[in-house]
This record gives sequence, structure tokens and C-alpha cells, in this order.
Amino acid sequence: MASPDAHGIRVVCLGLVMLVVAPDCPAAPGEASRPQTNAAGAAIRWQDAAFETARQTWLAAPTNFIAAWQFGRACFDRADLATNNAERAAVAELGIAACRDALAFDTNSAPVHYYLGMNLGQLAQTRALGALKLVREMEAEFKAARLLDERFDFAGPDRNLGLLYLQAPGWPTSLGSRAKARHHLRRAVDLSPEYPENPLNWLEACLRWKDWQEAARALARLESVWPEARTKFTGAQWAAAWADWEARRARASKAVADRP
Repeated sequence: MASPDAHGIRVVCLGLVMLVVAPDCPAAPGEASRPQTNAAGAAIRWQDAAFETARQTWLAAPTNFIAAWQFGRACFDRADLATNNAERAAVAELGIAACRDALAFDTNSAPVHYYLGMNLGQLAQTRALGALKLVREMEAEFKAARLLDERFDFAGPDRNLGLLYLQAPGWPTSLGSRAKARHHLRRAVDLSPEYPENPLNWLEACLRWKDWQEAARALARLESVWPEARTKFTGAQWAAAWADWEARRARASKAVADRP
């Protein structure tokens, strides 16, 4: 089973918006005082072990592009749980280096492009200067991954492109686009509706756009996949994802119920 990498890109995108709109912002909201919930503690312990295993595997075979992108994945996952910008940047830069090395061995690997984009997102969240350049690099890497394997990581390339276009400011400040966000977020749902993040992202986008009828349909779709997802995505590696999904689902359900 794939690890829960993708849910973290939402946090990355929100951090990027803060950097692009307010470049003097020192850190993402709440970053310095993230509470150590049971779910967060379990996720950190699991990711620490996964990170070290992937690091040792890559160090033992530095020319193995599969080991390199798997280490890149572990770096993203661990950086997503960082409690400060210095930690996040340091881990993300390890992942970026591993993925760039991997491109020397295989330029046509969807996972390599995908996790390079993911780690660029983590790094951009820590940068006041140069964040926009990193955002555009993320876009290019996710597009490359999408062309190579649009189903990778539960339609991860479309999901991440959709979130980038949804969260980023529009032209000329950045690359935000409602039309592009709608296309990619909906495509992610079509490709992998069983993965809760996809219908949840689509639901939240519809609420953001005040498309109440589509939001109601999106909520119904989310509710239909929820029970089976609960039995499929289990274990410590999914603890933080479920804590996030449950809270977002509750907020979205209330928003649909309270719509004008």
C-alpha cells in the first residue's frame, strides 16, 4: 500500500499562499507550536523509522533510481511533520537532491518527478524569497509526472496540480487558476474516487466557489467512499491523514448543511 504522501501537499500549498501574499511571514500559521496529539506522535514515530530505512537503502545503492525516489518520498513525509522551518527545509533538501540524482538515471520516472515536486513544495514553504520560482518548478514536475503516470499515488499529479491552481494567487502574481483547478481536482476524483483526499478536495473547492449544488453532490460521493476507505487505509502511517480528513469532513458537512 502506498504511503499517505498526498494529503500533505494541501499544507504545502497553504504555506505557499502565505509566502506569495505576505513574503515577510516567518513561518506557516501554527507551525512553531504544533500540538503533539496521539495521531501526530504515532505518525512521527512511523515516519522516522521509514525515513531511516529509506535513507540506508539509498546510501547502499546511490545509483538505484528506485531507492532514490523512495527516499524522496520518505523525505517529503517527514518534512510534512516538521515543527519548524529549519527542520522542514533540511529534510526537503535531502529529498530534492535524491530526486535530482535519480533523474540522471531515469528521466522518465513518474515517481521521481512527483516527489521532486513534493519536496520543492516543502522547501518553498520555508522561503520568503524565491518561493514563486519553486512553485513554477513544482508545476513543471507534477505535469511531467502526470504525462508519465496520471494514476500514480491515487491520481496524485492531478490532485497536486489542482491544489496548486486553487491555492495560489492568480495572474500576474502567481499561477492560480479556477478553471485549471476545477479540471485537475475533478480529474483526480474521476481517476481515484476511493481515495478520500480526492473527493474531499473537490468538495472543499466547490464550497470555496459557492457552488452549493455540486458541493452537495460531492459530499454524497465522499460519504459513499468513507466506510470502505476506513478499512483500506489503516495503520500508524495513516493516523495523521485520518485526523486531518475527519476534521475537514466535519467542517465541509456543516458548511453544506448551513449553505444559504
